Amino acid sequence: MEKQQLKDLTLEEMQKWVESLGEKKFRAQQIFRRIYEGAISFEEMTELPKELRSRLDGCAEIGSVRQIRRQISEKDGTRKYLFQVRGGAAVESVFMKYRYGNTACLSSQAGCRMGCAFCASGADGLQRNLTAGEIVDQMISMSRDAQERIGHIVVMGTGEPFDNYDELIRAIRILHDQNGPDISLRNITVSTCGLLPKILSFARDMPQVSLAVSLHAADDEKRRILMPVASSYSMAELLNVCRQYTEMTRRRITFEYALIDGVNDAEEDARKLSVRLKGMLCHVNLIPLNRVRESGFAGTTRKKAEKFAEILQKYRIPVTIRRELGSDISAACGQLRLQEKEESKDR
Repeated sequence: MEKQQLKDLTLEEMQKWVESLGEKKFRAQQIFRRIYEGAISFEEMTELPKELRSRLDGCAEIGSVRQIRRQISEKDGTRKYLFQVRGGAAVESVFMKYRYGNTACLSSQAGCRMGCAFCASGADGLQRNLTAGEIVDQMISMSRDAQERIGHIVVMGTGEPFDNYDELIRAIRILHDQNGPDISLRNITVSTCGLLPKILSFARDMPQVSLAVSLHAADDEKRRILMPVASSYSMAELLNVCRQYTEMTRRRITFEYALIDGVNDAEEDARKLSVRLKGMLCHVNLIPLNRVRESGFAGTTRKKAEKFAEILQKYRIPVTIRRELGSDISAACGQLRLQEKEESKDR
């Protein structure tokens, strides 16, 4: 019989599971709390009766991911991890240090089926969705390895979070639980390439969680070249739904815009984007693209990024240029996974 993966359960689900074992409901809270305090075995949970610990050892498991590889930036302390999940697939996660505290960038899928032209994450397509526990355990494992608390979460790693919507929502509920990681909902950000129906569902289900939408172009023609999802939803449709989102939640949206040299970084692109976004409750995050050998694309120069930002500012659109982190390690999402794959072939 397959063992129950406890990190896949919300506290409420764990309470029902514990009761199905004939145990009192309060035992679930004890187990849940100890898991997220860092316990890696039931033997460590000495507040539980020895007989229960023995039973749990036979029918349940705590761990979800296993560290395969780690890179640490000598420049800024950024840590890039490659984790193996059940079945052998690999996902990437990043631990980042900021002035306001530590942030974890988590993956939601092993691989991705969105097929964005500049992204290494989907080079081999989608292998499978991650479970809630596998999403959460990336953060737990990085915090344990760095021996530092993580207070902010961005779901911007491998995969399209809204393509794994139910497990994403369960993972957020686990991360937010006061008996567990206790991450404020306002300190969690989820990024999507623009799956319209799920944006409105997210507004209803998680109105306090921040939303980031990947644009990466100012018009439909360029966006379709860069992002296949644009063939299903036009920019006009996407921005209309984004406006509905801000009206429902009263929260601003962050638009992610990867600046690609010679593709979408011209002054005319900046002006087009400014006109489209003018008057919206939004913020634009400009991202000079990390070079990905497989895509053939390269990031824009800092000078062009600053000029792009200047044009947006003239239209009174809040904008920042993302701080470059981990530039001396495999910074682009998906690169470490591809690197491991290539080296495995050579071994």
